Amino acid sequence: MKILVNDGIEPIGKQLLEAACFEVDMNKIDQSDLINKLPEYDAICVRSATKVRKELIDACPNLKAIGRGGVGLDNIDVEYAKSKGIAVINTPAASSRSVGELAMAHMLGLSRFLHLANRQMPETGNTQFNELKKAYSKGAELEGKTLGIIGLGRIGMETARCGLGMGMNIVAYDPFVSEVTLHVGPRALEFQTTIQTESLDKLLATADYISLHIPSVGKAILSKEEFEKMKTGVFVINCSRGGTIDEDALIHALNSGKVAAAGLDVFDNEPTPRMDILSHPRISLTPHIGASTEEAQNKIGEELAQKLIAALNNQ
Repeated sequence: MKILVNDGIEPIGKQLLEAACFEVDMNKIDQSDLINKLPEYDAICVRSATKVRKELIDACPNLKAIGRGGVGLDNIDVEYAKSKGIAVINTPAASSRSVGELAMAHMLGLSRFLHLANRQMPETGNTQFNELKKAYSKGAELEGKTLGIIGLGRIGMETARCGLGMGMNIVAYDPFVSEVTLHVGPRALEFQTTIQTESLDKLLATADYISLHIPSVGKAILSKEEFEKMKTGVFVINCSRGGTIDEDALIHALNSGKVAAAGLDVFDNEPTPRMDILSHPRISLTPHIGASTEEAQNKIGEELAQKLIAALNNQ
């Protein structure tokens, strides 16, 4: 069987697929040409760049599996593919720690003004050192603060583990989860704790930091109404999906002081985010790199290959 890896895969993934006697093609095919060339293959592996929509699925009667390296499946018509007997696979476990740590990095950086200091020190650090030192003298510690986690799936739970390790209190909202039990810390020092989910309103009213870990649902979960319910001076972090925060409402909340600062790894208009978002002095920015660690990429390649092998061998 032939597998097209259109958006790349780590060497371990390719090795596993070839060891299972699959022919692996790593040559990228342009989106516009996929409809002509994908019918030659039995499976396709993608990340977020390649779209697998109904029209493409209909043109590929031999397609048996679609593998998505990563969590989000919004670039694939999942239900339609499944209705055609095509297995749809993603790798939700592989990048959880990586995304959780990035969310914490935004919290830590914003709390100590690192996003601003890193911009201004190269420009004026040698002439206004003392002024900058004074400007950034009112940082905040995470210990003892309340971290509100919206979405208590794998990534939300990893973010909770990170927060607990920093001494934070955790409040969580997830309409599909009532409670989770977490094992926190290295094995020799590990402790167990249970988190019971609360209403979204309670989370908004009590959290000092709010971190989103939810899939795209077609509308924002944080809009003007939700921002009004938050504590003044809250920090908002989004390492989930663009569109889950109303960006106009976020800008207003930042400018009014309701939100102290925001950390964004995802945006409405990727790969061309709004300039008023990119240039805002109270926003810490990363270019959708939540899963972009060497460790996570290796785990993604391995998990994707193992799941594809299982799916194709069951055909």
